[in-house]
Amino acid sequence: MSLSEPTIFERIVAREIPADIVFENDRVIAFRDIAPQASLHLLVVPKTANYSNVAELAAGDAALLAEVVDIASRLASDHSNGQYRLVFNTGADAGQTVFHVHAHVLSGALEEGTLAS
Repeated sequence: MSLSEPTIFERIVAREIPADIVFENDRVIAFRDIAPQASLHLLVVPKTANYSNVAELAAGDAALLAEVVDIASRLASDHSNGQYRLVFNTGADAGQTVFHVHAHVLSGALEEGTLAS
């Protein structure tokens, strides 16, 4: 459980901040990135705030990580041609700005620049 201020993802899960949600179940939520870096740019986010990055998630709940990857794949098929990049940023130096584990699903033309969040 997060002891600091809630992240933007926790606030989206709590419906304090609006998002264009494309998938939701009891453990995972997915929504469109507000600053897309590809034709399709979705974020797939575990609802738990217990893991700040993918390595922590893999060590703490491998089944949840597998669910995130499965949902990402299904969303890429549903919203694009099924071909996609799946990106997990881990650490500030790698572009992570939200320290609540999340996957970027990118498909189609990629924009110039870095992939941050």
